[in-house]
Amino acid sequence: MDIHILVVDDEPEIADLVGVYLRSEGFTVHTCGTAKEALDTLAHQSVDLAILDVMLPDKSGFELCGELRREHRFPVLMLTAKSSDMDKITGLTIGADDYITKPFNPLELVARVKAQLRRYTRYNSTQEKAPAGDVIDFNGLVIDRGTHQCTLYDKELNLTPIEFDILWMLCSNRGQVISAERLFETVWGEKYLDRNNTVMVHIRRLREKMGEPSRDPRFIKTVWGVGYKID
Repeated sequence: MDIHILVVDDEPEIADLVGVYLRSEGFTVHTCGTAKEALDTLAHQSVDLAILDVMLPDKSGFELCGELRREHRFPVLMLTAKSSDMDKITGLTIGADDYITKPFNPLELVARVKAQLRRYTRYNSTQEKAPAGDVIDFNGLVIDRGTHQCTLYDKELNLTPIEFDILWMLCSNRGQVISAERLFETVWGEKYLDRNNTVMVHIRRLREKMGEPSRDPRFIKTVWGVGYKID
């Protein structure tokens, strides 16, 4: 099955470099220089993953990511020339799955693309019937790992693959406090580094989608200095 990747970057040298490395791995690459070109492409071409530069000529990559998230669930990687935590948090808050800072090692980018595609493929796979124990149902929250569907009070939650994996891990370990380090290394499959805000940002986004108040959430609770839990 062909895997299609959308690359949106107004610097031809970078777009071409990314395209060369991705095509060498067998991916089909669609390159665009503006947000408008990207949206026009998506109107007639389905893709499995998007790589967005933050600085685009017609609108920011953050804005484009927000628009994509309203219609699509495929993974989004942000390319940013800034290394500030706020820039990364902004990208993750509006729905990006990962980010990589310029200048970057193309091999690292390819590795991150493959990691996101593995998660996305697993998320969308409905070939195998979910075995018993792959559905968690409590307090109005139903999460089905076989179909990767989640409902809260009979309303479907539109979760990204990473958000689903975080919620599943917390639900399947109800009553236990799961550290940010364990969540990150399990869900992302990478080594956790100090001062990594990635988990915190995704927890915040999960709470927003669940309509949870930040001060006294019913489901995902913060145990300060330790981690997160669902009772």
